[in-house]
Amino acid sequence: MSGRSAPGGAPDTALVALHRAEGARRALVCLGFCGGGTAAYHAWAAGLPPATDLLAVCYPGREGRFAEDFADSWDALAEDSARAVRAVAATDAPYVLFGHSMGGWMAFDVATRLAAAGDRLPEALVVSSCNAPDRGLTERDRFPAQADPDDGLLGWMSTHGLLPAHVLGDEDLTEMAVELMRADLKVRDTFGYSGARTTVPLQVLSGADDPVVGDDAGARWGTLTTAAHRHDVLPGGHFYTPEVWRALPERIAALGAPAPAPSTAGLSG
Repeated sequence: MSGRSAPGGAPDTALVALHRAEGARRALVCLGFCGGGTAAYHAWAAGLPPATDLLAVCYPGREGRFAEDFADSWDALAEDSARAVRAVAATDAPYVLFGHSMGGWMAFDVATRLAAAGDRLPEALVVSSCNAPDRGLTERDRFPAQADPDDGLLGWMSTHGLLPAHVLGDEDLTEMAVELMRADLKVRDTFGYSGARTTVPLQVLSGADDPVVGDDAGARWGTLTTAAHRHDVLPGGHFYTPEVWRALPERIAALGAPAPAPSTAGLSG
């Protein structure tokens, strides 16, 4: 899609409200994985605690930002994502920042960028199915790989991802799925660890049978925050089991705490 324009994501397209709770006093803000979009988080609305909004960052080149060019580097995508999350940080309501797989690194990067800019930080950072970024991008993290053929990428997304079965039977949809995946893999492969740490409480989630995440992930992630941290190993692989994924917000410790008292600048307006 080389003919796309690149207008720069407006807040109403870069930050998608998947669920607005009545009298919301907190938000769960989600960042996407390689080849994914905001739709992967739609099912979570049913499992959210009361007074919690569900928001997702839409990366350039998909959904409401389809006409925009894909990000061409990690830094470009991280800056774009930080702008979207900054719209949440600018309110007075607490928020939890979540990222899965590549999105876990993105959530960590966004949190450190917000801190460097003096923006309000999330009350917790949750990283899911990803190795600690301080190792840099290793061969273990390059799965799937840019060099994989199209059918290899589709096989990965079908086996380890959330690719719906009906996509495989539609040539246009499979072409789009592969294009999104290749765009995100290109960005992922430009990642470099900045050396930053965070002061935000950190929760690490990983699958017991995930072929990508190493056994040392929880311990290594714990060295990257000066606040409390925890590591929860869940059933299944890179996306856990379907049942665990659908109810994953129930595993997020920060969402189990009582919602803060309402403020005059809530998230549901």
